[in-house]
Amino acid sequence: MNTNEQTIIVWFRSDLRIEDNPALFEAAKEGRIIPLFIWSPEEEDVSPGAATRWWLHQSIKSLTESLEKLGTTLVLRTGESIKNLEKLAKDTGAKGVYWNRRYEPMIRRRDDEIACQLRQAGLTVKTFKASLLAEPEEIENKSGLPFKVFTPFWKHCLKKLNASTPLPAPQKVETPEVSLKTTELSELKLEPEQDWGHSMNEVWTPGERGAASALELFINDSFNDYAKIRNFPNTKGTSRLSPHLRFGEISPRQIKHSLEQSGHAHWKESHYLSEIGWREFGYHLLYHFPHTVREPLRPQFNRFPWKENSPQLRSWQKGQTGYPLVDAGMRELWATGWMHNRVRMVVASFLVKHLLIHWRHGADWFWDTLVDADLASNTQGWQWTAGSGADAAPYFRIFNPTTQAIKFDPDGDYIRKWIPELRHMSAPDIFEPSKVDRGQNYPNPIVDHSDARDRALKAYEKTKA
Repeated sequence: MNTNEQTIIVWFRSDLRIEDNPALFEAAKEGRIIPLFIWSPEEEDVSPGAATRWWLHQSIKSLTESLEKLGTTLVLRTGESIKNLEKLAKDTGAKGVYWNRRYEPMIRRRDDEIACQLRQAGLTVKTFKASLLAEPEEIENKSGLPFKVFTPFWKHCLKKLNASTPLPAPQKVETPEVSLKTTELSELKLEPEQDWGHSMNEVWTPGERGAASALELFINDSFNDYAKIRNFPNTKGTSRLSPHLRFGEISPRQIKHSLEQSGHAHWKESHYLSEIGWREFGYHLLYHFPHTVREPLRPQFNRFPWKENSPQLRSWQKGQTGYPLVDAGMRELWATGWMHNRVRMVVASFLVKHLLIHWRHGADWFWDTLVDADLASNTQGWQWTAGSGADAAPYFRIFNPTTQAIKFDPDGDYIRKWIPELRHMSAPDIFEPSKVDRGQNYPNPIVDHSDARDRALKAYEKTKA
């Protein structure tokens, strides 16, 4: 502890953990701390969706419990961030504000402005790298430009990865002897009024401990076979760490270190670590091309003849397209706030290529319903599917929902789990829309696959004009 015992505000954001938290670690070494979380959704690039608000409620609750064990209390505030920070510093005599960096466009600008104002007020501001293995400014190609293709980006990143060990949680923290008002967590009204969160509670354990347990389970049970089983939605072959990463309940450095220490051969070249790399790539793109949140990276896609079709969009959202794999995925999403990545690609392709509905509508729906809704990954994923982004899938790669189901849900177990109307059916009939039993109130296909494919390819020709 510094003998001067200065008071430092630690501003928590998307880093809701006490282990490997550089801002918390450094502040605890240097003085007394005031942990702070500010709920200011109007300052975000896109206001958090319903599913992420539910997760945030649970995650804040978990963080509060962890901090109390260290001897301190999380202060909750609402409203404009700079005003809250300035007032809290004035009320407590704090001499500094520490936080871990974020990379979304509006947040970056806001943070720069806040740092400037706080320094002008005489406060020490320190920021830290905590949510990425390599920050966007650290990575550039041989021409000094940002990467637009994943493979060379990730190869470059792998060369730069060092063997740094995650920071431990402080054993104890000192807090100033002042009485501080705090907003009650319930007053943030993060949990949905409808009983939506109940089903998510059954399948998720938000918080730092839940993240650590999920990582341990994945490394012990699934990591070795990840490349073989990761595409099968009815198999527990993925880590399901994405929402924990989204809220910073675990850091990519902790995941990398755990893989390194696991004893598994070739962990560094593993398919799983490259999935962490795709997350890094998403932030690299968002940082350098911030307009891609709403606009295509490849400008020729501004000429694409998207169609407005509200009834078909609603059918897709509700899992009523008549294509079993698509509908199973959309229903899993609604029930759990999550969807298997292979199925995400299929349902996204169906929306933008079978229905020619703008990828932004899909991105908006995922943003509202995914517990792991992350601006960089969500934007990159939808632009990749639409063919309009960096390293995008060729537009003519149009997933056939029937053949995808046959290949990745060969027994039909995933479909039967999420579509009760079809539980009496078996493979292979359950995969084929023309053979599905319509007597169980299951809808006819809203579009013919062959016709939709031809229409999509014709529409794509307009981007070449």
